[in-house]
Amino acid sequence: MGNQKEHLSINIVGAGPGGLTAAMLLANRGFKVRLFEKAKQVGGRNAAIIRNGYKFDVGPTFLMMKFILDEVFKEAGRNVDDYLKSVRLDPMYRLQFNDVRLEPTNQREAMARQIDQAFPGNRNGYDRFMEAEKRRFELMYPCLQKDYSTFKQYFSKDFIKAAPSLSLGRSLIGVLGDYFKDEKLKLSFTFQSKYLGMSAWDCPGAFAILPYVEHAHGIYHTVGGLSEISVAMAKVCREHGVEIRLDTPVRQLVIENKKVLGVELGNGEQVLAAETVLNADFGYAMKNLVPPNILKKHSPEKVDSRKYSCSTFMLHLGLDKIYDLPHHTIFFAENYKGNIKDIFENKVLSEDISFYVRNASVTDSTLAPAGHSSVYVLVPVPNQKSKIDWTIEKKALRNRVIKALIERAEMSNLEEHIREEIIFTPQTWQDMNIQLGATFNLAHSFTQMLYFRPRNKFEELDNCYLVGGGTHPGSGLPTIYESGRIAANLISRQYNVAFQSENKQI
Repeated sequence: MGNQKEHLSINIVGAGPGGLTAAMLLANRGFKVRLFEKAKQVGGRNAAIIRNGYKFDVGPTFLMMKFILDEVFKEAGRNVDDYLKSVRLDPMYRLQFNDVRLEPTNQREAMARQIDQAFPGNRNGYDRFMEAEKRRFELMYPCLQKDYSTFKQYFSKDFIKAAPSLSLGRSLIGVLGDYFKDEKLKLSFTFQSKYLGMSAWDCPGAFAILPYVEHAHGIYHTVGGLSEISVAMAKVCREHGVEIRLDTPVRQLVIENKKVLGVELGNGEQVLAAETVLNADFGYAMKNLVPPNILKKHSPEKVDSRKYSCSTFMLHLGLDKIYDLPHHTIFFAENYKGNIKDIFENKVLSEDISFYVRNASVTDSTLAPAGHSSVYVLVPVPNQKSKIDWTIEKKALRNRVIKALIERAEMSNLEEHIREEIIFTPQTWQDMNIQLGATFNLAHSFTQMLYFRPRNKFEELDNCYLVGGGTHPGSGLPTIYESGRIAANLISRQYNVAFQSENKQI
């Protein structure tokens, strides 16, 4: 069997977290793996930007469900702690409303005391939340690890067991109302829907497991930034013999009779393989990497008609000082519901913005020169369906964000401390081959989840697998690692290659 595996080559398009996970698992199992990445570095949305000693994560900054990362390294024959230094954050983050502040912690009693103080009468709701959502998570987690290649799998024993816990037809904010009376306290447990790029009023209620997972398992930072996870995965890939070709865009898939035979590179070279794993943005891949008139279910028109997440306006600031602000802070707009409505329904920019600040230099001295800091600011904004002209709006929104940082984050005299500044708009994301600049990919509405999300074993083309935020289980680092593991396991089973899977119930 060993020889057969060595001759089985796998092409992976895109060295984002999903592609890297699949590559290191498959290579450890003896497959010959080639990874093609259009950029000059690995990571995709989980890469870094380095400017004059300041280091910024392009995308993810919260590491939750770290146990999945630990597991995929273990399955690749490695110990994650030999490659990455992780710091558990406590408090996890600060939530700042105009009149009240909360600093969620994993210490149950300390958290309950904070709720007592800020929102009297809601302590029992917190205990109920932790117990009920623990049960929901234990039921749903096995469903997130399946591949949904067939309708039969959708109605598996695990799904039937979990179905009553899915809160079908209910929104996340509605479910939180089962536990908490105070609107701001509910919002404190629903802002996580932004990881899915969705409004808490539209996000399916089952996603109440997200805040539970944070409160139960904690949030981590990796020293050097979360982009170091991609660097570490690439290192494991190379140790296992993966051929990583950077600065090598793929022009399109080579397809014959709906069977993917390999890839055609930007320079016209064709590289054939037994199986191909796509880690490109889903919408972009369907419209650009598959030659025209092949896809039916995922034709360009149908891809465009799907629901997409919001986008993000971002500032990466290199400062010559360190402000006294926690590692993570979320600032809520005074009229938060109005702000959310502007983003998702009206598709306009709010005067009153919500924003997130990562001030990681208070935890990690490697991100900036001594005494300086690397600050990451994220503002949820409409995706490119909005028709906002970012060449016109960019400067005005940038100035509004700086004003908000000075006033609400108390970053006094901020302008005079800026040494480096990088701005990302939805147009920037779109230029990175991200459909509609939708940073968090396809929305996670019920009709785009589980069996109804694009499958890991792609249903329209043979010998083709999908990984990343646009396929099952969804966007966010842990679920993207899980997509890479699902794809690797499907390919391994296809060729009767035994593997020791760590995925298990929590």
